[in-house]
Amino acid sequence: MKKFLLLFFAVVSQLFFSQIEKHVKLNYDIKSIGENQYEAIITAKIDNGWHIYSKDIDPEVGAIPTEIKIASKDIELIGKATETGKKETSFSEAFGADLTTLSGNVIFKQKFKLKNPEKGSSVAAEFTYQTCNDKVCLAPETLEFEKKIEGTVATTTETSTEETLTKDSTKTTENASLTTTLKEEQHEGIKVNSLDFKNPLTDCGTKTTENRENNLWIFILGFIGGLIALLTPCVFPMIPLTVSFFTKGQKDKAKGKRDALLYGFFILLIFVLLSVPFHIIDGISGNIFNQISTNIWLNLFFFAIFLFFALSFFGYYDITLPSWVANKSAKAEEAGGLIGIFFMALTLVIVSFSCTGPILGSLLGSAVTGSANVPMLLTFALAGFGLSWAIVFGLLALFPQALQSLPKSGGWMNTVKVVLGFVELALALKFLSKADLVSKTFLLKRELFIAIWIIITIGLVLYLFGKIRFPHDDKNQKISVTRKIFGVLGIGFLVYLVQGLVPAERPKLQMLSGILPPINVSYLHDEKDGILGMHPEHDYFKAIALAKKENKPVLIDFTGYGCENCRKMEEFVWSEPDILPTLQNEVILASLYVDDKEELPEAEQTKVDLGNGQMKRIKTIGDKWSMFQQVNFNNNSQPHYVLVTPEGKVINTPVSGYMPKEDFKKFLECGIEFYKKQK
Repeated sequence: MKKFLLLFFAVVSQLFFSQIEKHVKLNYDIKSIGENQYEAIITAKIDNGWHIYSKDIDPEVGAIPTEIKIASKDIELIGKATETGKKETSFSEAFGADLTTLSGNVIFKQKFKLKNPEKGSSVAAEFTYQTCNDKVCLAPETLEFEKKIEGTVATTTETSTEETLTKDSTKTTENASLTTTLKEEQHEGIKVNSLDFKNPLTDCGTKTTENRENNLWIFILGFIGGLIALLTPCVFPMIPLTVSFFTKGQKDKAKGKRDALLYGFFILLIFVLLSVPFHIIDGISGNIFNQISTNIWLNLFFFAIFLFFALSFFGYYDITLPSWVANKSAKAEEAGGLIGIFFMALTLVIVSFSCTGPILGSLLGSAVTGSANVPMLLTFALAGFGLSWAIVFGLLALFPQALQSLPKSGGWMNTVKVVLGFVELALALKFLSKADLVSKTFLLKRELFIAIWIIITIGLVLYLFGKIRFPHDDKNQKISVTRKIFGVLGIGFLVYLVQGLVPAERPKLQMLSGILPPINVSYLHDEKDGILGMHPEHDYFKAIALAKKENKPVLIDFTGYGCENCRKMEEFVWSEPDILPTLQNEVILASLYVDDKEELPEAEQTKVDLGNGQMKRIKTIGDKWSMFQQVNFNNNSQPHYVLVTPEGKVINTPVSGYMPKEDFKKFLECGIEFYKKQK
């Protein structure tokens, strides 16, 4: 536990008190060594105090071995890759094995020969490594390089390997912004020079406050989730334990107040620190969380996990951490002082995990699949959750006598758990729906989704009225007035859901927008009808060609199958009578799906230079439009709206996120009116 905490706080200090940077500078080169033999050379200059792992360590140990792959259909490898540099082998307590690390200047070489020396070849290299120091490891990185050999002469520089290593390390970071190494034809490229969003043709319109609103809402949801978790049976036993722990220090009132405040602070801190790994992962690439949130298998995994949580809440089994974890934390409390208070807070979090785990899992799963700015949203969600606990348990620590006014544990706690089980069951369907949308199977139609929610709600109502029971329910339990009131509210929600099955001109169930499948994934929808009577283009360049033909501006709609706010905009803003005619008649709509997993034709698959030697493979349609958005608009959130002329010039300031109808209307009218005047 001590080693774990030391490592844990090292990661935290690295995150919050320093900027995470790249500590390895790489260079790729190819040299001829005669007789149609070559060496592919990757040189690594590693910052002082940092290291990477040898390529020869056992990957089963847990550390990430360095890996070099040299590939081309026109070459034949000779032997295995070699590594030279400063090596140190020592026993790692964390991994329980001997590990060999590389530091300073390191050279990796792989010999090969050309199958056809006269023809030459382009030789690609893939380099995977993990950077660590004695306190923290950064996320593993995989970079790609490529060099071309003309005939029997490699296209290398005259600089020697040693000279390359001693060059100014800042040289590789001079062009850190996204640039492209694609074909020169604009229709097959990513970067469009005319799309200058920083200098639009006019400054009218509106700007979004999406991040602040999302942060506030996720914080509030986290706070509410924390309050709900306080009502679960796993948390209540910690109340008398907290009171008894802090009653010992009541003789010194000043010390008692200080300890209580520290206790609340440590509770909040522990929950916030749970988001640290997500901030570290976020450093990998700009759209990493979009890739995560729209991954089909991951969403199916979330679906299964939510079902697992639901059955736990129903009482069929308990989710618990290993007993040794709780026992060691409990023993550490006895140390007293600052350390004792911290471990008291840690014990609270660990012991209550079986009840708070599903709630936290729901909260984190929803945040991961709901926004581009996931790490910060997770921090706000966990901060809200932790703050609610910090307030309640901090007050109990400050005023132990408040325990007497709390309700006693009993059957009502199990009722709360079972109700949460029904909620988990309903939310699980959201992830199944997202996997269905991204895979384009479209099996879970909107009406079927609503029908399943109706069945779940009926089950909840029957439970609240005592018509069905679960394993931990008291057979002779009297149905309280509170349960009956919530049962009536459940009937009201049931009526609300039923109206979603009735055909209507405009979408219903606004409260569930973003959770339900889109309005065009429906048994009642004909693909010929498009969306709201519109047939958007799904390719920017085709939309531009059509705009030139019809002499209309293009509305670029960066969207996604898994984008909740996109669905809300389509269903409850686009469908408004003073918005829809404008979209239907005044613009060419280009809906670009950034999470479309369909692979591009092989001829269109390419790579983008992310700067600093890193390449991004463009393999799917979603990859293409996601990178298109990042390169041209320095943005990776959805929805994101941009109005452009048929010549590809940005008309007014782009906007992002779900927004009130009036703001979106102002954005549209501003750009369209300006275009008409210029035309």
